[in-house]
Amino acid sequence: MAENASTDRAGIARRYEFGLALVREAGELALGYFRRREMLTIQSKGLQDMASEADLETERLIRRRLAEAFPDDAFLGEETGVSDHRPGQGIWVVDPIDGTQPFISGLSSWCVSIAFVADDEVQFGTVFAPARGELFAGGIDVPATLNGRPMERHPGRSVRDGITATGHAPRVPPERFLPAFERLLKAGGMFYRDGSGALMLCDVACGRLLGYMEQHIHAWDCLGAVAVVRAAGLRTNDFLAGDGLRKGNPIVAGNESVFRELEAIMRG
Repeated sequence: MAENASTDRAGIARRYEFGLALVREAGELALGYFRRREMLTIQSKGLQDMASEADLETERLIRRRLAEAFPDDAFLGEETGVSDHRPGQGIWVVDPIDGTQPFISGLSSWCVSIAFVADDEVQFGTVFAPARGELFAGGIDVPATLNGRPMERHPGRSVRDGITATGHAPRVPPERFLPAFERLLKAGGMFYRDGSGALMLCDVACGRLLGYMEQHIHAWDCLGAVAVVRAAGLRTNDFLAGDGLRKGNPIVAGNESVFRELEAIMRG
C-alpha cells in the first residue's frame, strides 16, 4: 500500500532525510556547471529571466531521484512543470537554480531549493548554496539549521534596526513596486537584493537580514526557504493561500514586529 505522506510523520521524516541528501547531490551537479559556465548555452525566458542546460539537467536529476524513491508523490519544478497533483497528495516543489542571473554572471548568490508540501502546509525545506558551502534546512518537526548548526535570529524589532531584503521581478510593474520601496526608505529601512529569493529568506532565518518583502514570487523560488524561516521561529504570510502553489503570491517575512511593519509597508 502506498504511504500516505500527508498523515504519516515517519514518512515526512524519511522524505526530509532524503531531501537533505538530494539537495547536496543536485548542488554538486549545478556547481560543476557553474565552474564551466562559459560553455553553457543560455536562453531567455523573458525579461531578466534566464535559463541554461544547468537549470534543466539539475531539475531532471532531482525529479528522477524523487520519482524513484517516492513514486506516489507529485512534483512541481520551475523548468519541467507540474505532474498530476491530486487532493491530499504530497508534492515536492523545486527550483534547480534559484538565482540563474547571478549563476551565469559568476556570482555566488544562487542555490538549489527543495520543499515538500502536504496537508496544505510546507512540511520542510532544504536550500543549498554550493558556491558558498551553505546548507539551510528546517521544517515543522525539524529545527532550522545552517550547516547542521542552530540559527540565531536578528535582534532588531523595526526596519530601522537592520537590513531588509526587497525582491523584485519585471512582471511587477515599477509603478506598483516603487511606492512600497519608497515607504520602506521613509520608514528608515535599508534594502538588500542578491538575485535569489530563497537565499535572502534564509538570510532572514539565520539573522543576517532583518526581514524580506516581495510583491509577487513563485512557489519554487521561496517555499524551501519559507519552511526554514518558520522553523527558525519567524513569521511569514500564508503563501499557499489562493492557489499560491501554482500562481505565486506576495511574501513577507520577519519576526512578529518586523513582519507587521513590512506588511503595512507593502499594503500602503
